[in-house]
Amino acid sequence: MSQEEELRELIKQIKPAGREAMERAKERWRTVAKPLHSLGKLEDAVIKIAGMRGSAEFSLEKKGLVIMCADNGVVAEGVTQTGQEVTAIVTENFTRRETSACLMAERAGVDLFPVDIGVARDVPGVTVPEYKVAYGTENMKNGPAMTREQAARAVLTGICIVRKLAAEGYGILATGEMGIGNTTTSSAAASVLLDRDPAEVTGRGAGLDSEGLARKISVIREAIGKNGPAREDVVDVLSKVGGLDIAGLTGVFLGGALCRIPVVIDGFISSVAALCAVRMAPDTLDYILPSHRSKEPAGEMVLKELGLSPYIDCGMNLGEGTGAVAVMPLLEMGLSVYQNMSTFEEISVEQYEELK
Repeated sequence: MSQEEELRELIKQIKPAGREAMERAKERWRTVAKPLHSLGKLEDAVIKIAGMRGSAEFSLEKKGLVIMCADNGVVAEGVTQTGQEVTAIVTENFTRRETSACLMAERAGVDLFPVDIGVARDVPGVTVPEYKVAYGTENMKNGPAMTREQAARAVLTGICIVRKLAAEGYGILATGEMGIGNTTTSSAAASVLLDRDPAEVTGRGAGLDSEGLARKISVIREAIGKNGPAREDVVDVLSKVGGLDIAGLTGVFLGGALCRIPVVIDGFISSVAALCAVRMAPDTLDYILPSHRSKEPAGEMVLKELGLSPYIDCGMNLGEGTGAVAVMPLLEMGLSVYQNMSTFEEISVEQYEELK
């Protein structure tokens, strides 16, 4: 069986979230001794997670952040401020707890899982042969970034990692990435999937000046024109103008749906992977939670396409999973009220009613 055939078989197993569990969670919220719907999106998140888990009682105690790390051949076109070597340096720093995501995750009680899915060199403490699909992608300006089999294998790798973590008891996963040049690949994929001109969806990434931005847009436009990715074929889009990190994260979102656990979008790059997953298997959307509104131009566009509204807006565009990690304490706060607050009956107060 080919990688693509295996992927198609797994996608067939994805089912919608449990509506009965969601109704039970809604009923529990109605009995909690506070004004109805007063925690807004946090109440909605608890209800949605109940549907994912198929139970109105669940825990978010064991939390993980999966960081897909990969290099992109398009960096050769001068679309970034820093060189490709930075990908490996930061990937190794994840093991030393020397990145922004590490420090934020430690505060939020989130375990880190950096994955070398396509870094240009092996990374001590991170590289695992069965997870590494390639030593970076090809330059998409000159031809496809990778083969279809590589793209499918990267998606399967993401699914495999989620299955492993779910078996270890993780109840919620955040998504992150590290890869110099990946705002270029994600902008290219977003341009195709949203049917938007590259200029509409492409930002400055990690600090490009106006000349650099213009060059980045031009490279994306050329890559799409040369490779002709088919919008309705996600594997084709990923292989022609995507990145191994995006493909791996696509698998993480699909894996969440397969294992019935929530997966939290980080920023723009992560949201493009979520969109890829939903286009491949629409029911995957039931298992995806947003986090923040990215400063990248297409960040909000992709969330709107998915019908998701962010929980926070801090003007962040760092990546690594920082936005997804930042929202974890909020989700736990909402769950704490849901699980532990007294009911109207317990405090002998008349229950609020839904008023039209």
